[in-house]
Amino acid sequence: MSIVVNLDVMMAKRKISSGELANRIGITPANLSILKNQKAKAIRFSTLNDICTALECQPGDILEFVQD
Repeated sequence: MSIVVNLDVMMAKRKISSGELANRIGITPANLSILKNQKAKAIRFSTLNDICTALECQPGDILEFVQD
C-alpha cells in the first residue's frame, strides 16, 4: 500500500512549471522535486493547502492511495 503523488499531472493540467509553483507556495524547487518524484516521507498540511490553492484543486487531485 502506498500514497502516490500526482503533482506533475496537476501541474501539467494547469500549465505551471516547477519553478513557478515553488515560488508561489514558498518552497525550494528542490523540495518540490522531492514531492513530485515520490521521495517525500510526509507533507505538511500547510504545504498541501498552499499547493491546492495555487493549482485550484483538491487534495485528492494530488494524492492517491494505491493498494499493492
